[in-house]
Amino acid sequence: MNKVIPKDEEKIFKGKVAISQTDLKGNITFVNRKFCEISGYTTDELLLSNINIIKHPDVETATFEKMYKTLHDGQVYNGMLKNLRKDGRYYWVDIEIAPIFDDNLQITGFISLSKPSARKNIQQKTDRTN
Repeated sequence: MNKVIPKDEEKIFKGKVAISQTDLKGNITFVNRKFCEISGYTTDELLLSNINIIKHPDVETATFEKMYKTLHDGQVYNGMLKNLRKDGRYYWVDIEIAPIFDDNLQITGFISLSKPSARKNIQQKTDRTN
């Protein structure tokens, strides 16, 4: 797949939760229709692609390091993320990612639930906490 060139244009979504599931290496193993809608990719384009396909270059490395550490410690990660669509526009999500465990309590992958969120809403949440 060609590398997506980011545009400084936000795509805002409302509605249902986007769901994705990955293996331990970040390869996508499941997406629902909402995930496809907000990312701009088809199911076929996403399945077995790495989740980094939607990683926006503006997101600091420290954010992902914290996320991966939290998940690999067996904990749930919650946060706001700026993601990159196939068309180059960006979108914000309020995300919750959880590890998936097998019967032996070994982590086998991750599942994420993302609620679309506009930057305006993120700024309002930030303003209330400061």
